[in-house]
Amino acid sequence: MCFKVYGYISMTQAVTFLQDFKLGHYMKIPPRTMFMAQIVGTLIAGFVYLGTAWWLLETISDICETTASNSVWTCPSDTVFYDASVIWGLIGPRRIFGDLGYYEAVNWYFLGGAIAPLLVWLAAKAFPQQEWIRLINMPVMLGATGMMPPATAVNYTAWIIVGFLSGFVVYRYRPDLWQKYNYVLSGGLDAGLAFMGVLIYLCLGLEDISLNWWGNDLDGCPLASCPTAKGVVVEGCPVVY
Repeated sequence: MCFKVYGYISMTQAVTFLQDFKLGHYMKIPPRTMFMAQIVGTLIAGFVYLGTAWWLLETISDICETTASNSVWTCPSDTVFYDASVIWGLIGPRRIFGDLGYYEAVNWYFLGGAIAPLLVWLAAKAFPQQEWIRLINMPVMLGATGMMPPATAVNYTAWIIVGFLSGFVVYRYRPDLWQKYNYVLSGGLDAGLAFMGVLIYLCLGLEDISLNWWGNDLDGCPLASCPTAKGVVVEGCPVVY
């Protein structure tokens, strides 16, 4: 887990800070002001996050339990974090992605990721009349899948639809609206998600009211949580031989 924290989380936070700087640059905010806002926000968020997490653990029963029925408190991000610590610490990457593991072929994607931008460049040179090829950004496309765990197909479908409508339809046919409201829309969607999460918990979660609809069943498959290792027997799951 320490490897995950100091090796990956530090890099992720640095990239997030750079994204903030980029947004601040677009908004004409001085870099020193942005940096101080990040430092103060980080200090405050550390205490707020710890207090909120402690409060949730003490007040919500069966929190982070995936077997709890109709519960939205399954903690997918924390589960991924824990699984990563198990892979890199308890089991070891060799037994997962090495010659002793089942996912050795995944390492070929490193080579694919290195070659993909070159293929786009060659295609742009070979077909200069096709201007859309130059718009393909493989690092962005491949990096966008970094949130695939814990994000699901429902999340990515919503992101693709909103991104297509905003970045293509509105940008092409109403560039004046795109220029004026695009970043406001992005910030509004992020803030709205956070506020609605808190509002739903205060209005429904505290009263133990749950909504049973297809949006809560993100996997959509009753076998999604079944083990894939050979010979493991779990009630209600097929055994892999």
